[in-house]
Amino acid sequence: MTKSTPIRIGIRPTIDGRRMGVRESLEEQTMNMAKSVAELLQTHIRHTDGSFVECVIADTCIGGVAEAAACAEKFKLANVGAVITVTPCWCYGSETIDMDPHMPKAIWGFNGTERPGAVYLAAALAGHSQLGLPAFSIYGTEVQEADDTSIPTDVQEKLLRFARAALTVSTIRGKSYLSIGSVSMGIAGSIVNQPFFQEYLGMRNEYVDMTEIKRRLDRHIYDEEEFKLAFDWVKAHCPEGVDVNTPEHQRTAAERDELWANVVKMTIIARDLMVGNPRLAELGFGEEALGHNAIAAGFQGQRHWTDHLPNGDFMEAMLNSTYDWNGVRPPYILATENDSLNGVCMLFGHQLTGQAQVFADVRTYWSQDSVERVTGFRPEIGFIHLINSGSAALDGSGQHHYADGKPTIKPAWDVTPEDGERCLENTKWCPAVHEYFRGGGYSSQFVTKGGMPFTMHRLNIIKGLGPVLQIAEGWSIELPEEVHETLMKRTNETWPCTWFVPRLTGKGAFTDVYSVMANWGANHCVATYGHIGADLITLASMLRIPVCMHNVDDQHVFRPSAWNSFGQDKEGQDYRACENFGPLYK
Repeated sequence: MTKSTPIRIGIRPTIDGRRMGVRESLEEQTMNMAKSVAELLQTHIRHTDGSFVECVIADTCIGGVAEAAACAEKFKLANVGAVITVTPCWCYGSETIDMDPHMPKAIWGFNGTERPGAVYLAAALAGHSQLGLPAFSIYGTEVQEADDTSIPTDVQEKLLRFARAALTVSTIRGKSYLSIGSVSMGIAGSIVNQPFFQEYLGMRNEYVDMTEIKRRLDRHIYDEEEFKLAFDWVKAHCPEGVDVNTPEHQRTAAERDELWANVVKMTIIARDLMVGNPRLAELGFGEEALGHNAIAAGFQGQRHWTDHLPNGDFMEAMLNSTYDWNGVRPPYILATENDSLNGVCMLFGHQLTGQAQVFADVRTYWSQDSVERVTGFRPEIGFIHLINSGSAALDGSGQHHYADGKPTIKPAWDVTPEDGERCLENTKWCPAVHEYFRGGGYSSQFVTKGGMPFTMHRLNIIKGLGPVLQIAEGWSIELPEEVHETLMKRTNETWPCTWFVPRLTGKGAFTDVYSVMANWGANHCVATYGHIGADLITLASMLRIPVCMHNVDDQHVFRPSAWNSFGQDKEGQDYRACENFGPLYK
């Protein structure tokens, strides 16, 4: 298993280069700003493995191009993936800026009266824009004293939002998306678009046929000891649920045991395909031990595999969760039906939050009238049914607990074994429906707790336009048990279920719940715990992906300052700027 050096964030303290009194009077204040930013990020921003990000500060304040070049060299050697420039004063704009075209950039200009930090901020941003190197502008609302080393709340918010998004951009760069199989049932998202991955994300594409899983099953290219551990664990912790198949399509006890053994082995094999496994080298499989350096993957499954062999539902659900037979660990991002665009959204959500992600069909809009007609119960508002047989993480059940007892999905570093066990206790594994999955398998069955904030999001690729991102913040809801059961029996009661209500604005795609459903651009979505729409908007702007639909307040929309030169309407700005600057890696 290959290991990569963690991405660091570089802090660039810039300064007025004039000596004989000017620069000397500012050295301490400028370097203290850099140290304050580093302290903030190193105590708030984490990698997905739970470790806090490390910051690298330039060896000296940067007063001109020579010191800027020395800083760039240091950052290159330190694996810096994003930079934040800080200053309380005037500096020499284009002489001191970072020139790496692939490096996300932000500048914090101190709001003080002694020196013109805001003037440098404006000058440097103008230089960035003129050179085609968009940078984010950070400027506090309130004037600070020159000796104030604190970071105002509004500045903190922007620094942290920038850092989360920039760390995502730099972490996924150079990694792989592994396509296991090809196109599932004509789903557009599983037609893997290689130029998108390369030009917008800086990722490479890897491909293996699904017969590679069959080869490893048949030739025992997996860790037998881990399989035995996993199989015993599954028998103890994964109870079977309702079997809705007709008697002739129900399996015997021996056949069910064989299915369980196969789906557990598939899970281990898919993980090994993604990230490798040093144990395989010990077993004589050195090539297989390396994996594909995949930070995300997708499994085609339907129908070429599932018409004959067990489906990938268990494999996908378990890998995407934060708890299994090896204990608590970060999720492996694996998209069902090889929907690579949904896989990318799962990757975005995981990188921004550290949490497991819920993959779902955007299945049904239920109006108040329809619910009342079918069940006799009238809800307060219509809602959207999110449900899919595949890769909804078990964390999506909402069984993680903090001290306040509210249902939540924790980042992996906060998950406890007790959280994982509660998710398992509230999940059943139902035999696959024969009409869909002739090869059998097991699907997770749970219902998401109500009252949890979620952000639905989805990438789509439009001919002539390119990728666009959709975002809908809202909440899960709970229905009376008999209402839930009635509605589930009308679709597939053996699959995981989330009832979702978006936050409405009364206009456009968010006029009402029906409008959200009607404007959704694909059959799938990702539901990420929390309202992370603003972070997704910032991330999309770094990658030059326009946002075509969102319900985030304008005051929380944070994009590079160059976007302001493309008109006054924020949506139009976004489209024009993304088209003008083009994909980040093209």
